[in-house]
Amino acid sequence: MSPTGDKLYISNYSDDKLLTLARDGSVLATFTDPALQCPLGIHVTPAGQVLVSGWGSNTILQVDSEGKRKLATLATHEDGVESPRSVCYNRHTSSIIILGCHKNS
Repeated sequence: MSPTGDKLYISNYSDDKLLTLARDGSVLATFTDPALQCPLGIHVTPAGQVLVSGWGSNTILQVDSEGKRKLATLATHEDGVESPRSVCYNRHTSSIIILGCHKNS
C-alpha cells in the first residue's frame, strides 16, 4: 500500500505484471518490463518508491509511485540476486534486503 493509503500494489506472477489498484479495486496502472519476470515481492518505502522482486528474472526493480514506469534496475543476477522472493528497504541503514531462494543441485 502507498504511504498515503490511496494505492495498493499487487504482483501478477503468472502474467509478469505489477498492478496498481485504487482503494475501490479499480486498476490504475499495469506495469510490464522485460526485466521483470514472475514478480513476487513488493515493498513501498516511506517516500513512496516501489521495489519489486522479479523471481523469474533475478532482478530487483524500482518503479515510480504511480506504477507506470521503471526508475531503475537496482540489482540483477550479476549482483548475486537469485530467485528473489521478497525485498525490503531499511531506512536506518539505507540498504535493500533481499530474501532469495537457491537450490543446490
